[in-house]
Amino acid sequence: MNVRSHKDPNVWKESMDLVETIYFISKNFPKEEIYSLTSQMRRCAVSIPSNIAEGAGRKGSKEFARFLYIAMGSLSELETQFEISIRLKYVPEEIQTVIIFDKIIYIRRMLSKLIKSLA
Repeated sequence: MNVRSHKDPNVWKESMDLVETIYFISKNFPKEEIYSLTSQMRRCAVSIPSNIAEGAGRKGSKEFARFLYIAMGSLSELETQFEISIRLKYVPEEIQTVIIFDKIIYIRRMLSKLIKSLA
């Protein structure tokens, strides 16, 4: 696969949208979580498009795939942290959590397909 820019893969665009969503949701978390769950979720969310971008900037499909796997790990970590925030009742009920989980699943599928296309 020949990617001209890290912005070319749709998965990068989708993961950037997820970053915005996570920042929006986490801004109302309790103050005592600012250096723990809030920070962790934000770092994981940012890590996803960042690793896609870094991988796209590397030479060779093998290296790109390696960074996509790292992005996939960050996505799984974020999914768990989001579940924790729901269980702790940090996420308001009016937030459509199903839509966010669907977005996570969608990004995971996109990453998997992109990795397979590089093999």
